[in-house]
Amino acid sequence: MNQQQVRAVLQVRGRTARSEPAISRSIWTWARLAGGAAILAVLVWRVGTGPLLDGLRLTTGWPLAAALAITAVTTLCCAWRWRLIARGLGVELPLRTAVAAYYRSQFLNATLPGGVVGDVHRGVRHGREVGDVGRSLRAVAWERTSGFAVQLMLTAAVLSLLSPAFVPAVAVGVVVVAVLLYLKGRRLSSRIGRAFTSDLRNAVLAPRAWPRILLASTIAVLGHATVFLIAVQATGAHVSPTRLLPLALVVLTASALPTNIAGWGPREGAAAWAFSSIGLTAAAGVTVAVVYGMLALVATLPGAVVLVVARQNAKMPLNSESPGTSR
Repeated sequence: MNQQQVRAVLQVRGRTARSEPAISRSIWTWARLAGGAAILAVLVWRVGTGPLLDGLRLTTGWPLAAALAITAVTTLCCAWRWRLIARGLGVELPLRTAVAAYYRSQFLNATLPGGVVGDVHRGVRHGREVGDVGRSLRAVAWERTSGFAVQLMLTAAVLSLLSPAFVPAVAVGVVVVAVLLYLKGRRLSSRIGRAFTSDLRNAVLAPRAWPRILLASTIAVLGHATVFLIAVQATGAHVSPTRLLPLALVVLTASALPTNIAGWGPREGAAAWAFSSIGLTAAAGVTVAVVYGMLALVATLPGAVVLVVARQNAKMPLNSESPGTSR
């Protein structure tokens, strides 16, 4: 084999190595979407389309207004959390900008498959504005991770206190998460591991940051749980709040999984299982989940306004001179 042939082989191998991660990501993306579609298909097969249509019909009036108001508070808290973490990473982010961007990302997450497109868009856009896309994406990733971690802790605590029967499941879940984190940590290179530790220390666990992150995340989780309780009331289901709160947190945790189609799939499956576990019907759980999904979708509509305004501003011509200064 001559030198040109060796060079050609190396080029082919390089292209193949670069294409493998892209292929893996594509397979994972389609697998996640297929998982959400499979859950919805099983639910329709088991309970029919009636609960889905009932959920759409019951999404009216005061529940929508309440969801809009509560989501305004939760969005403010999440944007504040993002700002705290971004500043810890050395990236400036005004709160007003963070709120608008967070509304936009929530709307994109609620209308596009996967549930993370809005967050990627949020990180890339902010990164271009400040000239550091990588650091901005890390800020978004840490913001979402810290919020989900607090949600998991609250869910575990509430289940342990109000639903002792779930304690074994909670323990298993904690062990599984710990093992996954350990295995993931072992796969990180030393350079990435140092960056991971630095981000965690400076942005998430900094003495002045973590109490505020915990407060913002707790308020956000409780706000989303309140919207879920409103959805239950809208369907006419009569369940005590002490029994509903654990169910709400379980469903919210499932809805945060990226295996969904614009938010639909795991949420409805978890609701069907959770309601069945307390003696109600799976159909009732699906109806509540649909109402909650519609409330959450409508509550993100301010994000659509942000998108439209940003698009209009991008189309406006930039005049270097005012009419009075032209000669």
